[in-house]
Amino acid sequence: MTELLEQAIKTVRNQPEAVQDQIADNILQMIADAELPEEIDPEHLEGVLEGLAQADRGEFVSEQEMQAFFARYKS
Repeated sequence: MTELLEQAIKTVRNQPEAVQDQIADNILQMIADAELPEEIDPEHLEGVLEGLAQADRGEFVSEQEMQAFFARYKS
């Protein structure tokens, strides 16, 4: 268990039972949600599938291309 999670649990132990139950429910829901596959907007499906195919083929942009991309949008 991470230090942050241990600290959170220690803090939760000092809360009223109703608050503890609400926090526990939230944690369990977050875990359940994380296990679900992410829904893809049908409008983006073709692009997502193409990106996965490119990754399978090992087609990635270079570090320099990524730096140039982010440089264009840095404010």
